[in-house]
Amino acid sequence: MKVTDVAIQLAPQGQDRLRGFCCITLDGCFVVRDIKIINGPNGLFVAMPSRKIMASCPGCRTKNHLHARFCNQCGAQLPSMVPAGERVKMHCDVAHPINGDCRQMIEKEILAAFDNLLADLQAAIPIDHHAADDLVSRLTTYRQKAADLLHQAYGVDLGGET
Repeated sequence: MKVTDVAIQLAPQGQDRLRGFCCITLDGCFVVRDIKIINGPNGLFVAMPSRKIMASCPGCRTKNHLHARFCNQCGAQLPSMVPAGERVKMHCDVAHPINGDCRQMIEKEILAAFDNLLADLQAAIPIDHHAADDLVSRLTTYRQKAADLLHQAYGVDLGGET
């Protein structure tokens, strides 16, 4: 089995640990979506797609999260599904490798594609530091002029915000 395609979508800025999502194609005929690329304490790793484990309401049979106290559908109080003080598995994998060799192969392919994407993005966006410094200088000057005009016209003092 080989990973024949890897498609990566970067996570939005501001995400703490999540770096992106990816979709892989195996042998050109089987797709696995919603694989997460996460920045962990020991570097990047891949988390397989998973779903939250749900429990049914005894009254209306609607599925609710395990920690829910009331049914989302009928509002009935739910029996406790999680024993007090115990750590309970809240997610289960939708798809995952059966052995370590397969996991390593998939993770290697995904992280290599992720690194290539980041390198391509950095190469595509050259930064002109001189132009950036000039822009900051001009913006600072414009801000000072705007603050002076506000003070002259309306008596508004930005209190050192200039």
